[in-house]
Amino acid sequence: MKIDFEKMDGLVPAIIQDATTKNVLMLGFMNEEAYEKTLATKHVTFWSRTRNTLWTKGETSGHFLNLVDMKIDCDNDTLLVRVNPVGPTCHTGTDTCWGEENESNPLLFLSELQSFIDKRKQEMPEGSYTTSLFTKGVNKIAQKVGEEALETVIEATNGTDDHLVYEASDLLYHLIVLLTEKGLRIEDVAEELHKRHDPEWDKQRREAKAAGKMK
Repeated sequence: MKIDFEKMDGLVPAIIQDATTKNVLMLGFMNEEAYEKTLATKHVTFWSRTRNTLWTKGETSGHFLNLVDMKIDCDNDTLLVRVNPVGPTCHTGTDTCWGEENESNPLLFLSELQSFIDKRKQEMPEGSYTTSLFTKGVNKIAQKVGEEALETVIEATNGTDDHLVYEASDLLYHLIVLLTEKGLRIEDVAEELHKRHDPEWDKQRREAKAAGKMK
């Protein structure tokens, strides 16, 4: 990775992002020495423009920014630094320097789960329930989705909210396995729903269907 430290007299902005939540935590500046120290210690280190010295975030508070990885932008003059933070990031005690809470969006886990299931399909480790599903093939997986859908309906009509969430989770998991078996991802479903959110979607669908009939 080639970084252009010359544009800002030896410094580059470093945008700090939580690797898990994807939230931006703070902005700092690095010179080449701070960059090298960050790589060596795995604790994010900056150059203080006011004190003219290196400083490692957390060296006094214990609130380190543990390095996950770094990327350079298209102009080679801005770093995106992904971290696992220990405690709040801002010196004021807030999670971010914008006073926001660094909370994870649970929906992001669906993509993580999808990638995990993709990996299971590629590696097919022995003893894995997901592997056993892929081994049985699409028909059995589809049947399992149907069974879980029925159990979800039963809990919705005659069960408890906790049991409904439990069964709905089983349904969603098996649906992702089915999508994966067909070479698709949960994001494909999300994209379809996004299209349908367009007020013109139903009109466009009807027009396309009518055009198909005319042919």
